Amino acid sequence: MPRKKTPQPDERTPHEIIKDKTIQNMTDLGVYKPQYDRLIDIYVDLDIQYETAMGEFARSGFQYETETAAGGMKKSAIVSTLESLRKDILAYSDRLCLNPKAIESVTIEKKSKSKLASMLSTLE
Repeated sequence: MPRKKTPQPDERTPHEIIKDKTIQNMTDLGVYKPQYDRLIDIYVDLDIQYETAMGEFARSGFQYETETAAGGMKKSAIVSTLESLRKDILAYSDRLCLNPKAIESVTIEKKSKSKLASMLSTLE
């Protein structure tokens, strides 16, 4: 049976790179569960959209306002998009316990040793 080729870091998509980093961060914090993968995918997509929008905003010269048909000024569409994405990313980072405020309210499950393992470790 042929072995499955492991992708090299430079062959991974931005989605895979950010997802792996997010899962690693959640694992380090003790809050990752495979059941969260769908939420993580949405969070990663939002992050990629945000980075793309920030690139567009930078290419526009960070134009914050645009002129209306009536001659007035209003917030540019890209700025509104960025604000909306920031709110969405914050909401998902809360759900995934990836920010200090969210992690404070979570009880992290620690795997405890069995009674036998605990007794044996005291004998050492």
